[in-house]
Amino acid sequence: MRILNRETHSNPIMRKIILLLIFNLSIACLFAQPKGKKGYGYLYCHMSKRGEYTAYALSRDGLHFTELINGDPVYDPNKLSSIEGGARDAYICRTSNGKSYLMVTTDMSNAKSHTWSNYGINLLKSNDLINWTSVTFDFRKGPSIFCDPASPDVYKDYSAIHRVWAPQILWDPTYKWPDGQKGGYMIYYSLLNSKEDKYDRIFYSYADASFTHITKPRLLIDWGYATIDADINYIPADGLYHLLIKKEGGQTGIFTSTSQKITGPYATPDENDYIKFEGKKMCEGPSAFQLIGDSTWRVAYVEYSSRPSKYRICKADKYLHNFHSPEDLQGVQATAQHGSFLILTKQEYNRLQKWSDRKLKADTLANKSISN
Repeated sequence: MRILNRETHSNPIMRKIILLLIFNLSIACLFAQPKGKKGYGYLYCHMSKRGEYTAYALSRDGLHFTELINGDPVYDPNKLSSIEGGARDAYICRTSNGKSYLMVTTDMSNAKSHTWSNYGINLLKSNDLINWTSVTFDFRKGPSIFCDPASPDVYKDYSAIHRVWAPQILWDPTYKWPDGQKGGYMIYYSLLNSKEDKYDRIFYSYADASFTHITKPRLLIDWGYATIDADINYIPADGLYHLLIKKEGGQTGIFTSTSQKITGPYATPDENDYIKFEGKKMCEGPSAFQLIGDSTWRVAYVEYSSRPSKYRICKADKYLHNFHSPEDLQGVQATAQHGSFLILTKQEYNRLQKWSDRKLKADTLANKSISN
């Protein structure tokens, strides 16, 4: 479509608006689907209820999923989650060039520590969605772990940090590094410092192109009460960044907020348009995604008041509003937990399926060998 015609070239304001639209659309498409290739299916990358590790499931329609490798760990969290040996809240996406993949997880093992405290996050990279490497950041160590030691500190005592929860990623091509390089991965997460905070707030850091260095935490959201599990998506329909989030305490549900800029400010939540299907049951871990070829949205979330807990998906309009038609995610209900969704090409989908089949076959042969 030709949108920069003679009139827009001669009108600098209109030209700026059009270029900004193109720019924002490129951000929106970055993580939504493969660059220049058709979407074929969906990867659900999530923490498993069987243990604090990352698992995979595949789907063709975005609702009915099949576990890969029987829902076992995609990688060994004892090796790649170096603080506590546990990985929760997996968020997966593509790199800015679309050629490889990134993941962030909460480094935490409630099963080992028997507390709901943790101290850091894991940044992971892969070229094939199967083999992963990681860098772990233990926030208790303070300014020394960050790549901008001269920047202002949000805390006087980093060692008192005892919650670093649910990190997620957005590529920001406008971010400028001190050396003049442009572009960074905005990683946002909740923090709680036992000495200096009254409640959990949402912060963000920027990771470099290598995904091995991050900046010091910067405050993103403080509405005067605890907030966790933020999920931010750019919505082409209205040109805004939309936030889904869990408010701790008060009215239950998943609430929404918007901003014109990736780093806010985010307005206080809309108390009239939120995910409220579960009534007084508690829910968390929202993850929004679009179906292939569809401008409307789906929002997955955990309803954890029930025993066993449920993983649900509802529909929303193209503005990520007007939530409706909730139903249970199919195929992995017994193990589904906080996670994220990635649109796959046919090649990626088949590669993961073959990897799972080979691994299951190898495990079966190994077990037979041991029993004999």
